[in-house]
Amino acid sequence: QVQLVESGGGLVQAGGSLRLSCAASGRTFDSATMGWFRQAPGKEREFVASINWSSGRTYYADSVKGRFTISRDNAKNAVYLQMNRLKPEDTALYYCNARNHLFDYWGQGTQVTVSS
Repeated sequence: QVQLVESGGGLVQAGGSLRLSCAASGRTFDSATMGWFRQAPGKEREFVASINWSSGRTYYADSVKGRFTISRDNAKNAVYLQMNRLKPEDTALYYCNARNHLFDYWGQGTQVTVSS
């Protein structure tokens, strides 16, 4: 059974930092793109960042470029999102995603709340 389990969310003041983790299990993800998405109340889910598991190539939404960094640990089957200089508009439920042309898996999400 494939599982993506997020952790690391919480309440932080504007300007602070959080590090989200996504523990992946149940299959190999060598061919996958691992990503972070977020959904704020009343808004659609949006892309935040992604990393190709094999190449390590990364992509970021314009709104987080220069503040967030996505990384992976192949040995631990984990993906991370380091979030710095957080803003109130970063408040959302953050989801981990693993996908390729054959599968598309989602975690349950971890809440990030940034107070002003």
